[in-house]
Amino acid sequence: MNLVKICSLSVVRLTLSLQILYVEAFQYAFLKFWTLDPNPPPFPTNNTNRAFIDLILKHSEDYPKHWPHRYEFRLRIALGPAGDLMMTSRIRNTNTDGKSFTFTFAYHTYFYVKDISEVRIEGLETLDYLDNLKNRERSTEQGDAITFESEVDRVYLSTPTKIAIIDHERKRTFVLRKDGLPDAVVWNPWDKKAKTIADFGDNEYKHMLCVQAACVEKAITLKPGEEWKGRQEISAVPSSYCSGQLDPRKVLFSY
Repeated sequence: MNLVKICSLSVVRLTLSLQILYVEAFQYAFLKFWTLDPNPPPFPTNNTNRAFIDLILKHSEDYPKHWPHRYEFRLRIALGPAGDLMMTSRIRNTNTDGKSFTFTFAYHTYFYVKDISEVRIEGLETLDYLDNLKNRERSTEQGDAITFESEVDRVYLSTPTKIAIIDHERKRTFVLRKDGLPDAVVWNPWDKKAKTIADFGDNEYKHMLCVQAACVEKAITLKPGEEWKGRQEISAVPSSYCSGQLDPRKVLFSY
């Protein structure tokens, strides 16, 4: 099976688990069918080694209560030869009544980790964040990295374009790169919250971490004809990688 077919078969899972357009109803995009663009625009010439597909979500008369505006949401999912995953989202206001609309956005990215207590996140230290466990109280990260000993549900603000999720037990680091998404959501429910989530195993919190590239603090407003673009790329590199020290592309491709 070639890489294009693998990419195509993975689309539904990736779309449903990683992509939500935040509107009046939280899971609006979960309830819609996406269409596959049979003739998507080509990739830039320097990225021709990626297999990719484009999914499109448009306004539907079936959900006027949730989202009464007309729009086109194009999601490009691309896989690189080393297994890196890139998702590029474009949202365009196609209203014909002259009305603008406003939204916030996040990729819902769940990472499998060996032991959450042995995981650290680098790249968010010293930044301000909104603590959802304290009614979105604004605080400043004090540690030299984020580690986990209890429930965490935070929105880090004005974050860098590169974040590292270091899994010491698996000797692996996920590198998350992003554009157009200034914020980052970090979430783990820990033991008590996990037991209250219907589709979440009591002990699954030990092996997961949610780090979302997002635009939450300052909502995006589009006038008719305007388009917003956001991008996220995820790659896995050896555990010797530390944010700010090595370029993960050099680690991956040895150049």
